[in-house]
Amino acid sequence: MSTYLPTIKQLQYLVALHEHGHFGRAAEASFVSQSTLSAGIRELESLLGVTLVERSRRVVRFTPLGKNVVDKAHRVLRETEELAELVQAAGKPLSGEVRLSVIPTIAPFLLPRILPRLRKERPQLKLFLREETSDHAIESLHHGRADCVLLALPFATGDVESEIIGEDDLFVAFPKDDPRDPPPEIPASMIDEGRLLLLEDGHCLKEHALAACNRPELRGSATMIGTSLHTLVQMVDNGLGLTMLPQMAIDAGILHETDVVARPLKGAKTSRQIALVWRTNSPRSEEFKLLAEELRAG
Repeated sequence: MSTYLPTIKQLQYLVALHEHGHFGRAAEASFVSQSTLSAGIRELESLLGVTLVERSRRVVRFTPLGKNVVDKAHRVLRETEELAELVQAAGKPLSGEVRLSVIPTIAPFLLPRILPRLRKERPQLKLFLREETSDHAIESLHHGRADCVLLALPFATGDVESEIIGEDDLFVAFPKDDPRDPPPEIPASMIDEGRLLLLEDGHCLKEHALAACNRPELRGSATMIGTSLHTLVQMVDNGLGLTMLPQMAIDAGILHETDVVARPLKGAKTSRQIALVWRTNSPRSEEFKLLAEELRAG
């Protein structure tokens, strides 16, 4: 009895369709025509003798078996990529392609300082950067869309290896004409729960800020509407409240040309750890450690 094995391309098409939920968008993400992607998935179903996807004019719905096959396909594709990475890692370190996801509260402040030097000193390294919130970045890592992630800890990362890049202190940012005239270091008790502005869900900085304050009532009363730190700064500059900023953002000039003042948050755990993380047992582990050293040197 012959066993028919799916091709890597068929599994890639299936995973893309599950991720995008639409044949056209999945085909675009896979750089093929919609008919090619659809035919590849139908061929996969035919050789397996099962239905993986229920099709209608408006909805793409995966069968329970289809969802299980997608989960397995993620693992197969990840193992296939790691096989190629194993060969690449045997060559010159920090050369070739690296897909790096970076969270939005790090990317615009750290990367402009580091990338010019990396391009000069590591010309064979091709960094493909993707800015994602912490939860999406970790999902990309475990599904094989990213090779490593630059994010802030603590955060639920799953089974990963990591290298700490550095500490990043948290500051309280407020309008310079604040009538309370905050001291050089601001205790969490001084933060007005009705004025605190934070990033929306999905950004780990929100959790770091709340944990640093150690005031459970802030979680329910803080306004979590900011989509970026720049947005929050503009809101504070317009007198809508106060917010929390990491030191790297302040050092990068986020408060330039504003009437916003930032002072350190006083407390025991008032910083976040910047870290590079990658999948446990990755064949490129030593290479990522070297990349972490390069980031540290920046």
